[in-house]
Amino acid sequence: QVQLVESGGGLVQAGGSLRLSCAVSGRGVSGCIMGWFRQAPGKEREFVAAIHWSGATTHYAESVKGRVTMTRDDAKNAVYLQMNSLKPEDTAVYYCAADLSGDYISEQPTDFGFWGQGTQVTVTV
Repeated sequence: QVQLVESGGGLVQAGGSLRLSCAVSGRGVSGCIMGWFRQAPGKEREFVAAIHWSGATTHYAESVKGRVTMTRDDAKNAVYLQMNSLKPEDTAVYYCAADLSGDYISEQPTDFGFWGQGTQVTVTV
């Protein structure tokens, strides 16, 4: 059973930074495509970033490119999302997700079969 547990969310002022963590058990992160998604109230869940199981490719949504960095620590079996220059529109619940069978990074939530419980990020003006 694959389990994902996010942490690191919180309240931050615009322009600030947060680092989200996702601890994974039941499967090595190096064997999965790992992704971050977010969902704001009343909106669809949207793609933020993902890293290929090879570690060679990381893909970002245009809305966060240049402000967000996703990394992976195979020894800790975890992935991270460093978010800088945060904006109020980044406010959402952030979810970690795993695609155990894909060969290519997808931005579609339906391609990720395992999800964490989410962590709230709130950015104030």
